[in-house]
Amino acid sequence: MPKHQPETFTEQHREVLQSIRTSRVIIPVLIGLGAVSYLLWRQFDPQEFANIEWTRHTFTWMGIAILTFVLWHLAYSARLRILSRGAFGWLKSIELIAIWEFASAVSPSAVGGSTVAFFILAQEKLPTAKTTMIVLYTIMLDGFFFIVTIPVLYALFGNSILRPDAVGIADVGAWAFYFGAAYAVMTSYSLFFYYGIFINPNQLKRILALITKLPWLNRYHRKAISLGNDMIVASKELREQGFRFHFMAGLVTFVIWTLRFLILSSCIIAFVDTIPLDFGTQFELYARLETMFLIFLFSPTPGGAGVIELLFGGFLKDYILSPTVSTVISMFWRVLTYYTYLIIGVVVIPNWINNILNERRRQRTKAGSYE
Repeated sequence: MPKHQPETFTEQHREVLQSIRTSRVIIPVLIGLGAVSYLLWRQFDPQEFANIEWTRHTFTWMGIAILTFVLWHLAYSARLRILSRGAFGWLKSIELIAIWEFASAVSPSAVGGSTVAFFILAQEKLPTAKTTMIVLYTIMLDGFFFIVTIPVLYALFGNSILRPDAVGIADVGAWAFYFGAAYAVMTSYSLFFYYGIFINPNQLKRILALITKLPWLNRYHRKAISLGNDMIVASKELREQGFRFHFMAGLVTFVIWTLRFLILSSCIIAFVDTIPLDFGTQFELYARLETMFLIFLFSPTPGGAGVIELLFGGFLKDYILSPTVSTVISMFWRVLTYYTYLIIGVVVIPNWINNILNERRRQRTKAGSYE
């Protein structure tokens, strides 16, 4: 991190930069490696690994997975362009999404990179109202994707989206509790943001202020007031947008999450060539992956590191019969969609910070020349 940082960033900014310092990749990498090492120790069978056929089918679908990953990042960048009303070009949007995803990768899954998103968008000279709107609306859109699509998938496939061969709720076991809790939390905070953004932000601010006056919540009072103010600002900004803006934002959000699950679907097909490629089978696999991801979203570890690797095989044991193959698939998927952002972040973030610092120095020099 640049040594002149303390002279150019506020204390609050330095705290955010500390949260995305490149050295933070060490923790999730160690957790991930620990989980993979455990799986290799418990499940890896050299004979099963030797039986994996590295055919044209395998490499074709691995290529499709990589291509889908690229499309996913571009779709995410497109949403940023839409929400910013074209304030960012394609290259800038791609860069900012990479930083945003890095922040999510080094933060607990339940926390994500929203705080960092506020910071990085503000550094790009985006108006405060637009920055607030983008971050809060993104949270709400992502939440609504799950609360709308999960009931549809459950209606179509029932308990099988939670556990292989599950018929009744008793067959699902503990996953029913985790799934229900995750869905309840997702629904609660999505409706919370919807009410605060589109219905009555002023009333929500008053409620937050009243609740956080309680003795055991008093330390959150200032943050609650700040969130209430953000809701008011975001609400005003969003009310000025037309139907096309909201439609496109919702449509691209649907594309983003669909592509995210199709990446993993492609990874599975690459190594399990016995899975039928008909729409019905693939749609049911998609349903299982979305449910799995909903539960993993609330992992306490950075980016779900360790948790996803350990639980991956259990969710998909009717599709991936070999534990060894399951470990190989999860490793390829995580390297592609998770560790790639850790590597990109290490490269992109120092350069981005230096550009911000250099721009500020130029502005100070220019201002000084007019004095």
